[in-house]
Amino acid sequence: MEKVLETLKTLQDILSEKISLEHKIQEIPKMLTKQEELLTRMKKSFVEKNLEYEKAKTAESEYRNSLLDAESKREKAEKNMESISTQREYEALDKEIEDAAGKEQEFRNKLQREVRIISDLDEEIKQSQALIEQQETELDERRRDIEKEVAAKEDQLKALSQKENDLALELNDPDVLFKFERIIRNKMGKGIVAIKGGVCMGCHMILPAQFANTVRQGEEIVFCPYCSRILYYEESEQSEEDFFNDEDSGSLSDLDDMEEEDYDEDEEEDEKVSADYDE
Repeated sequence: MEKVLETLKTLQDILSEKISLEHKIQEIPKMLTKQEELLTRMKKSFVEKNLEYEKAKTAESEYRNSLLDAESKREKAEKNMESISTQREYEALDKEIEDAAGKEQEFRNKLQREVRIISDLDEEIKQSQALIEQQETELDERRRDIEKEVAAKEDQLKALSQKENDLALELNDPDVLFKFERIIRNKMGKGIVAIKGGVCMGCHMILPAQFANTVRQGEEIVFCPYCSRILYYEESEQSEEDFFNDEDSGSLSDLDDMEEEDYDEDEEEDEKVSADYDE
């Protein structure tokens, strides 16, 4: 049994390292998430800027045509000034020239604004495109590095699995191996712990003397009734009598007896209170 326990301790180290590697392999791709999210936001912004650019180009074209139309109307009205004969015609034509000039200035201002917007957007689009290309290059490099890292860890995992299989053959007990691996996964890498002074070093619960003696004899694999870890005996610097004695520790079955006694005492106390109340 001593050899079995030593094998389990070795297996514990292997399984702990294996589980740690599995977690790392699962977590490594998540390191790309923030970088991928940033790239997605950059591409979305790039698309939006291109839409703004196209919208500004359309507005620029419309304002340019409107400006040309206003200029044409003003010039035509100015030419007609040479052929007017009455004051009324002069006033009407002067009003037409004034309106055309106002429209002309309005469209010129709007056109200049759209030209500035187009120039700014064009510069932003070029910068965004350069940043996106840089980000894509870095992301591709990071993906390749991660693939190499994952491959290396998977090789380590295969080597550990081989060692695990070799030790499993030595144990020759699939049920114990299954339970042991499940315990290690659930108990932060600790599947086999010592019992010292009648106390489980995994969950720090005091165990009955009879149970501790069973572990001490080392004739079979024993699981802690509280944390389910496999136990092995280890001498304590303090005497076991400092922790418990045979009279007050009992066995695991005594836990049920104690609960029944407590229940009987509680029931008697309830009857006594009820009798006092009736009186």
